[in-house]
Amino acid sequence: MDYNDYSDYDNSDAQHVGFDFKGFLFKALNHWKLVLLSVGAALIVAYFINVRKQNIYRLDSLITINNDQNPFFTANTSISFNWGGVSGKVGSIITEVKTRTHNELVVDSLEYFKEYLVEGKYHLIDIYKEAPFDLVTDKSRPQLLNKVIGIKLIDRESFELFYEFEETTGICQYYDSKDKVTLPLKPQSLNRRFRFGEVINLPFFNGVIYLKPKASFKEGNVYFVRYLNFDSVANNYKNAINIEPASKDASSVLKLSLIGKNKSKIVDFLNATSAILSKTELERKNLYASNTIRFIDSSLGAVNTSLKAVTDEMNNFRKANKVFNVEEEITQISERLKDYDQQKLVEQSKLNYLNNLENYLRTKTDYSQIAAPTSVGIEEVNILNSVSKIIGLSIERKNLEYSTKKGSILFDEIDRRIDTEKNVLLETISITKETIGVQLNTINQKIAKLESELIDLPSEQQEYLKIQRKLDISREAYDIYQAKRGEAAIVKAANVSDITVIDEAKDIGDAPIGPKKSLNYMLALMIGFFTPMFLIFVIYLLDNNIHGSEEVMKLSKIPILGLIGKYRYKNNLVAYEKPKSAVAESFRAIRSSLQFIFKNKSSDAQSNTLLVTSSVSGEGKTFTSINIATVYALSGKKTILLGLDLRKPKIFDDFSISNDKGIVNYLIGESTFDDVRLKTHIENLDLVTSGPVPPNPSELLMSSELKNLMARLKEEYDIIILDTPPLGLVTDALELVQYADATIYMVRLNYTKKGMLQLVNAKYRNGELKNIRYVLNYYKHKSNNNYGYGYGYGYGYGYGVYGNTYHERDKQPLLNKIKQFFRRF
Repeated sequence: MDYNDYSDYDNSDAQHVGFDFKGFLFKALNHWKLVLLSVGAALIVAYFINVRKQNIYRLDSLITINNDQNPFFTANTSISFNWGGVSGKVGSIITEVKTRTHNELVVDSLEYFKEYLVEGKYHLIDIYKEAPFDLVTDKSRPQLLNKVIGIKLIDRESFELFYEFEETTGICQYYDSKDKVTLPLKPQSLNRRFRFGEVINLPFFNGVIYLKPKASFKEGNVYFVRYLNFDSVANNYKNAINIEPASKDASSVLKLSLIGKNKSKIVDFLNATSAILSKTELERKNLYASNTIRFIDSSLGAVNTSLKAVTDEMNNFRKANKVFNVEEEITQISERLKDYDQQKLVEQSKLNYLNNLENYLRTKTDYSQIAAPTSVGIEEVNILNSVSKIIGLSIERKNLEYSTKKGSILFDEIDRRIDTEKNVLLETISITKETIGVQLNTINQKIAKLESELIDLPSEQQEYLKIQRKLDISREAYDIYQAKRGEAAIVKAANVSDITVIDEAKDIGDAPIGPKKSLNYMLALMIGFFTPMFLIFVIYLLDNNIHGSEEVMKLSKIPILGLIGKYRYKNNLVAYEKPKSAVAESFRAIRSSLQFIFKNKSSDAQSNTLLVTSSVSGEGKTFTSINIATVYALSGKKTILLGLDLRKPKIFDDFSISNDKGIVNYLIGESTFDDVRLKTHIENLDLVTSGPVPPNPSELLMSSELKNLMARLKEEYDIIILDTPPLGLVTDALELVQYADATIYMVRLNYTKKGMLQLVNAKYRNGELKNIRYVLNYYKHKSNNNYGYGYGYGYGYGYGVYGNTYHERDKQPLLNKIKQFFRRF
């Protein structure tokens, strides 16, 4: 053998490393029934999942965020509010919808902590408004959570309340304060009759049940009610509701959507969300007007008190003195003084407002309660803008508290903006106060000058004019504050919410979005298919056994001599006792193939020696040795079978002879060869058993006695069959190769490991084994195991029309046929 031949063997070994996709494919096809069974089971599971799941729906509504200006905001309106644009409100509304506080308001208004249920085929079904009765909850008393209480309709006047408790304690909740308590329960079953409208006061259930006037009624119908943890329900809706801009082109239009199992509950929740948002936004919008009205009311009270006092003073003066006729010139001076007094009052009101505002900014942290500067006539643009910005930022900070943890950097940012705007406003207030002070000094000087012109009048006239001036000023101030209050009230009453519902939520019969039944079936199909395929893949990767002739051809360049089918029989004498069987014919085929090897042997001796070995025990070495020897003997060849497996002798059982004496006794000199040679009941076949197990089997096989014996046997016999130990376990077989003209290496399919062939390949390359051939045992002729390979035999298993004609088949019991059927999986 040259170097190129060795290179071919190395390449053959390398082929073993790669993944045999074709082999895996045929392996999977061989288990198609398992895959089909797995897919069927997965589809059945998917079916039961689908029929047990309730339908899931998604409904939505559209709202718009507008900057609706009050219709009374005109150029002549002295009280106005600047709220900025829409963009900030969109983000604020989106945040608010996802807050716990908002969802608590919605859940509380709809009482979604209470469920009306009926028994469905697989679970309890929430019927919501379809219940024929209403349960009015006593929120001041505890209600047991997460326990169903049954209600059985008796007639239109009464019902039966029933329940069954096994626990000794239960968690109850007060829905007015949302507090939870743990109350002791008495494990029991209770059936108690009540009348509709009767107050029910139980330790764990409190309320009144009213029958709906127009509800469909059927005696004996059973319903259930269940109270849920308020905080959990609100949190679930907070996580479930979704709000987002309806489109990129209309960022002020928001889409509210919610997923649930009851469409009526979804509709009511979305519409209640819109209504509460609109109401909350209007309350915030009216906050400025409400603060202004409170400020005007407080000022109006002081003016009203002053007016009453001056009026009383004028009445007392008139009673005590005569009414004087004042000259026209004096009257004109008095009118001018009254004008200056009114100007002074206006400026003083501005100054008082600014002082109060400055003190408020320096001492308070909540700036949402500031009154409108225009309520006292301040028209300074910087002050108006600063006050409006501070109020807006303060409201924004309050909204942030609903959705952001304390200590967040967002609070630092908004506080920084408020402080910046507050410092600007305080500086503006200081400058404006100085300007008003200058104006007040000027007015006071003018008043003093006019009063000096009246100093020559009689004291009674001076007093009269003074009281009259105070009365006119008080009346004028009262009228001004009344007008401004009325104007602020009109502004508040005319305010509209910036949130408008464009498309309210409505059940229009939309199909459910879930469960995704087709998707479930698709997933079941995939899982049912890929799970067994994955298991087959893992088993295929971990499987190191040889399964077919194609694998042997890939793993080794040593030719395959023949195939022996799987055949169950009471002993190893199949070729003799079942000569027409397929297995017997396969041994005859092996005998025929051996003739070509023996013809090419280098020795000129007429006798031929055949060595039979394998990797490990259990691969059919002894079975093959006996039957090959049998077919040679039956063909007229003088044959001898030597049991040279000295470590584990087995060959004697099939011939019903004793193993007391054998080749070991001859090799150690205890017996002659004629003493250990036995005639068998098969004509032309002699047998030498191994004998007792020696302590030194390898040394005996290397002895000169065996060499001399082999030379003698070649002169006496036509065929010498050597049944040797496994080559993969001990080296005994290698010591016997020198006597063999041909070597059969047994490979049992589904048993022999692939790595065992590497040992044979190495010894074949090194020249230690010559004229060696494989014989495959337990062969099954299936296309998925031996794709693209065939010797034209078909012996041993699965033979078709010709096999049924030329070979006898054993009749197997029904139980064995059933077992063989399931072994294919």
